[in-house]
Amino acid sequence: RRLHSATRSFISRGIWLTSLLMQIIQAEESDIPALQTIKNHPEDVFQTYFGRGTVFLLLEEGVPAGYVFLNQKPKYHLYARLGIAEIQDLNVHSDYRRRGHAKKLIQHCENLAREAGDEMIGISVGLTAEYGLAQILYASIGYHPDGNGVTVDRGQVAHGTTVKLDDDLCLMLIKTLQQQK
Repeated sequence: RRLHSATRSFISRGIWLTSLLMQIIQAEESDIPALQTIKNHPEDVFQTYFGRGTVFLLLEEGVPAGYVFLNQKPKYHLYARLGIAEIQDLNVHSDYRRRGHAKKLIQHCENLAREAGDEMIGISVGLTAEYGLAQILYASIGYHPDGNGVTVDRGQVAHGTTVKLDDDLCLMLIKTLQQQK
């Protein structure tokens, strides 16, 4: 992949996590074209994120490789009631998968929540096989179901309800954040 034209501006901004190959930065609305190289959402989808939380962009050697949205105002009732931030729309470009980038983005969000004094954090996962690797990853790093069953577009599904099996049907997960000593 070619180096994105906005990459130069990334280097001059605050960097949270740095290695020789990888950086995680706080994305800005001007980074929407870079985010779209990872997941081709319409621009307005990304614009809604900036009013409800923070988008973090992972760069590998200066190239956009993944992103995550840390939603401070989740619409899922349990998270909203308990003041739990939700990790959403975690995506890593197919050229950069299987390198630990998704885990690094999750850990970045967890660290920020922990620093803010949060005791828990949430994430959701789809139920189809295409989410199998995410399901395994989330369980391996301590996420577990919140006990409220599945949701459709963050609303609870009543027993006996017929629903469409798509990206909106999710299992909501939570993790207790251990405070650093």
